[in-house]
Amino acid sequence: MAEKISVITGAGSGIGRACALGLIADGWTVVLAGRRSAPLAETARLAGANSDRAVPITADVTDPDSVTRLFAAVRERFGRLDLLFNNAADTMPYIPTEEVAVADWHRVMDSIATGSFLCAQAAFRLMKEQSPRGGRIINNGAPSAQVPRPDSIAFTAAKHAVAGLTRSLSLDGRRYDIACGQIDVGNVTPVGREQPAVRQADGSTRVEPTMDVRHVVDMVVTMANLPVGVNVQSVLVLPSAMPYVGRG
Repeated sequence: MAEKISVITGAGSGIGRACALGLIADGWTVVLAGRRSAPLAETARLAGANSDRAVPITADVTDPDSVTRLFAAVRERFGRLDLLFNNAADTMPYIPTEEVAVADWHRVMDSIATGSFLCAQAAFRLMKEQSPRGGRIINNGAPSAQVPRPDSIAFTAAKHAVAGLTRSLSLDGRRYDIACGQIDVGNVTPVGREQPAVRQADGSTRVEPTMDVRHVVDMVVTMANLPVGVNVQSVLVLPSAMPYVGRG
């Protein structure tokens, strides 16, 4: 197809912005979704000469009506969707389980688990009906989808939910040519600030190794460009020296 259409949530900063710019540079048209218009506009500006293929649309992934409007706009403007990258997420500080506020639990779970479900559901409906049929959904997981950090129960539970969502979408999408995979991203070098010290399983804290976000972008672009008959079900990208194997 001459034009490849994608939606990236949380496209106003971090991994979402980097992957949006990577896909745009690769020839994709990217709908930039996020709650704040200014960061989305900045992502589009950073696309430079390719900014005509960056389409900012404000949306809150935790709000079903907002998600419906987002994908209705995609359908109306482009008539199809080839890729959804579920990336949006709220986080919270590391805090002992017994001190986690219910409001923080819901905020993290809603942004990661519920938000990924709502967007995947809307994308699924569009991909199932369009011609040619099918498409791809990539969910942004985390090493915590497999191995938790101390004092991170809400984030860990939300990312485990994403892993289940990925598997269910992968299974249910087979008969509609919808592929779904997951990328679990390790420590990415922060932009404009120092890497904070992180609590370890033995109770100590230390600054962990990081990697450049371009390695994540390269993997997402590779997954995005696979034919829908081929899938990367799950991939973990992390600095080789980052505590993961045996960290728990």
